[in-house]
Amino acid sequence: MTFLKHVLGLLLMALFLQSCHDNIVNPYQKVDLQALEDMKSSSYALNSHKIRKYIRNLVRQDNDSMIADYRTRGYYLDGGDFLWIDRQGLDQRADTLMEYLGMVERMGFDKKKFAIPQIDKDLQRIRQLDFIDDGDTIDINQVMARLEYNLTKAFLRYSAGQRYGFVNPTHLLNRIDEKEQVKNNGCDSICYEILFDVPIEHPSSGFYQLAISKVQHHCLGDFLKDIQPNDSLYNKLLARLGDEKIGGDEKNKLVCNLERCRWRMKDSKTFPDKYVLVNVPAFQLYAHDGSDVLAMRVVCGKYKTKTPLLTSKIKRMEMNPQWIIPKSIVEKEIVRHAGNKQWFDNHRYFIRNRKTGKRIEPYKVSWSMLKSGNYMVVQEGGKGNSLGRIIFRFDNQFSVFLHDTSSPGAFGRDYRGASHGCVRVQKPFDLAVFMLKDKDKNTIEKIEYSMTADVSKKEVGTYVDPETGEVVERKDTLDKDKIIRSLEVTPEVPVYILYYTIFPDEKGELKEYKDVYGYDKVMTGHLRNYM
Repeated sequence: MTFLKHVLGLLLMALFLQSCHDNIVNPYQKVDLQALEDMKSSSYALNSHKIRKYIRNLVRQDNDSMIADYRTRGYYLDGGDFLWIDRQGLDQRADTLMEYLGMVERMGFDKKKFAIPQIDKDLQRIRQLDFIDDGDTIDINQVMARLEYNLTKAFLRYSAGQRYGFVNPTHLLNRIDEKEQVKNNGCDSICYEILFDVPIEHPSSGFYQLAISKVQHHCLGDFLKDIQPNDSLYNKLLARLGDEKIGGDEKNKLVCNLERCRWRMKDSKTFPDKYVLVNVPAFQLYAHDGSDVLAMRVVCGKYKTKTPLLTSKIKRMEMNPQWIIPKSIVEKEIVRHAGNKQWFDNHRYFIRNRKTGKRIEPYKVSWSMLKSGNYMVVQEGGKGNSLGRIIFRFDNQFSVFLHDTSSPGAFGRDYRGASHGCVRVQKPFDLAVFMLKDKDKNTIEKIEYSMTADVSKKEVGTYVDPETGEVVERKDTLDKDKIIRSLEVTPEVPVYILYYTIFPDEKGELKEYKDVYGYDKVMTGHLRNYM
């Protein structure tokens, strides 16, 4: 009726204009709405029932398996309202979405994975009223149904991906390394090592409901703007990916690191002013305090004993720590030396009963006793300890920490994957000073003394004074007043152990690193759904 009234209005205007010419007979004097019915074209008639029928057909034919795809199908199967079309056709919301979707190629993705070519084609049909294809007439309702479905599917794919990431690292990276099968280990089938323990946000059903409501309430532009990653690294990587010369492995590496920038950590929207970041592929540590950056080399886990990716807060520093050797290392490297007192003494290991806490002589402990788990092997603190002279402790489920080392030679290598999972730091004293809120000179001197003094031996007995020739009592040369055993880190300093194969150095320049654990390769395989 609105269309007919509009046409009638034009005819009445023509009648009014032509009335100024007495000699011209107006052919439309007797036109009314009923007379205009014959001008209607069924080719342009929208029918909501037909549109829903076509959408149901699209749902049945859709076998895509992204979470956003399931959400799209579920929305229309539950009878959800049309989001993009109404009685007037389409409005500017489709154009707003298409403007953002036009950037997916810059992100390294394929436009076809978001149905962009088909959406573009259908938008042109609607706007040009062109429903003839190879001589056949296409039902406008079929085109509208396809637009409605494809716009929603592309929108949910894009918005969830940009806000939370297109792959789920918690699921993906924790299904790489199989655990060694142990009897009664609680594994129903295959158990995997946990390699990714960074608490990140994931899209919930509430997010998809929110996204749909933004379309319904015409808040789409602000919503799409708000979900974009806004950190400087993302923008730098995106700019580099815009170089037309980049392709192949380099492109894949950029796409993977852009994806990592999309993962939002739960504990903070941005990094705090003071924090420690370890980038595993770079084998580098960066301690940030405002604009000041302390950088140093680190040694991380070997390929078979990967350093887990995690976030936590450094709570305390311990000088000259004892090393309680993990059961896995005891079984692989120590059990075969059971009963060999000399070997244990050379490594400064001792054995303690877990229940009673009593120390037991190594020659009294057999390999079966060590394998039982009722006894722990401990290395004395001090010079020569595998943890070095200081350890930085933080809560985590892996017993992984930052610490000094008794084997500094590894820092001179390019590939520094050599530990059982812990992170060995090149400049432990500097890192200890960094942890202090107040750089108190007396505390710093005590830390330095504690890290250099020989705490494993006490010089006792008598000796002849070379100046007087008198026999004097030898005193303990260790200044106990200067020894610090443990020091709380207040306030606690956040620590991030992450994995970027392209990352800024201390000067802010992007550097490329080898995919030492193969995570890029795994991610690329899953991102193929969009590439």
